[in-house]
Amino acid sequence: MAAPPARARADYDYLIKLLLIGDSGVGKSCLLLRFSDGSFTTSFITTIGIDFKIRTIELDGKRIKLQIWDTAGQERFRTITTAYYRGAMGILLVYDVTDESSFNNIRNWIRNIEQHASDNVNKILVGNKADMDESKRAVPTSKGQALADEYGIKFFETSAKTNLNVEQVFFSIAKDIMHRLAEADTKAEPQTITINRPDQAAGEGQSLVKSSCCGS
Repeated sequence: MAAPPARARADYDYLIKLLLIGDSGVGKSCLLLRFSDGSFTTSFITTIGIDFKIRTIELDGKRIKLQIWDTAGQERFRTITTAYYRGAMGILLVYDVTDESSFNNIRNWIRNIEQHASDNVNKILVGNKADMDESKRAVPTSKGQALADEYGIKFFETSAKTNLNVEQVFFSIAKDIMHRLAEADTKAEPQTITINRPDQAAGEGQSLVKSSCCGS
């Protein structure tokens, strides 16, 4: 039987830390509440600093413990949240499809990620409030997809209110991270190294020197 991954603990195979990033009011807290508790409320208090929830899911026969951090989108809290980028394995970049400025700011959030997060962090683009009437939509689906393609990341449109694609978003990024961690664990396994005897190595070294002289 194969040994469990290096990160494994008694009640889960992988612990994955995710961040929700985006402007204030795009629905990050609503997405988190919908995914973690299966509920939705329209009377949400603006997140102050940091909040997080935990949910354990099953993926490919593995138990994945997701630790999901909800960060405040307001400018005055950004200095608080920069430290939380460092341990993040995955980041959900969230904008509001009815608010073009929140979409335009995604590039600024990506620059923050590039500055503070690890180079191999997984990212996913999320256009929230997709349940809203088309007359209120400011960002076409095609525009969101084009931005995701530009950065080489996956893209989903979601609705925390109707539960559209909420599970899919979290499961998708968790699966990508799990595969990345599994590959890292495989590469970290000790390799068998053959060590030559001193006299054998010396003999081979002499023959190599001799051949190079003759070939010059």
